[in-house]
Amino acid sequence: MRTPIIVGNWKMNKTVGEAVNLVSELKSLIADVSGVEVAVAPPFTALVAVGREIGGSNIQLSAQDVFWEKEGAFTGAISVSMLKDTGCRFVILGHSERRQVFGETDASVGKKIRAVLAEGLQPIVCVGESLEQRESGKAFSVVETQIRGCLKGLSPTEMEAITIAYEPVWAIGTGRTATPLQAEEMHQKIRNVLKEVFSQDTAINVRIQYGGSVNAENIRDLMEQSDIDGALVGGASLKAVSFSRIVKFSQK
Repeated sequence: MRTPIIVGNWKMNKTVGEAVNLVSELKSLIADVSGVEVAVAPPFTALVAVGREIGGSNIQLSAQDVFWEKEGAFTGAISVSMLKDTGCRFVILGHSERRQVFGETDASVGKKIRAVLAEGLQPIVCVGESLEQRESGKAFSVVETQIRGCLKGLSPTEMEAITIAYEPVWAIGTGRTATPLQAEEMHQKIRNVLKEVFSQDTAINVRIQYGGSVNAENIRDLMEQSDIDGALVGGASLKAVSFSRIVKFSQK
């Protein structure tokens, strides 16, 4: 059985002090939670401090992005080894905001996936369609293209170290959420693509999260779906109480 995974993506929010205060409160709120993997993804500046604060707890550390080169003249970039040094276990890759604002492509996301896997960390790979693409009936083809493009050339073993995060772009930060059935339909599609590209066993073992205005009010209905294995949480992860409720309500 796949263990649910809940990840809080803080995006460009929280100073170091604010970040430490948040996870300090969160630790106590979810100390008794089991059967769910939990991670937080603070900004780069807070990774070390947050990593120290959550040490020994049931909260893991994630980064929000990375560059694929090991070192060199890449001003402003962060390497996987740097993230590993802070204690990160996960790295979010290909988020729609990275694609839309910073011009990332399936090819560049694929390079990052390989760099992360090479250092023994676990990628959380984001895919999702825009509102225009959904309304024009292209949602499935768009997501399939992203999956095949990002994951091209990986082995089944490598694939099983990856979590897929389905995030409909039209539901990120908008307050709109795909219905549980819409989300489940896309998760099933993603799992079918993984079966075609890799194998039945791989498709069954890979975790697929839902992301897009997830909150404590909708997480239970989402988690009741058989192919939804957790959530990538944005705004609701910026407050310890709301995020802790999502974590507790995600236990299947």
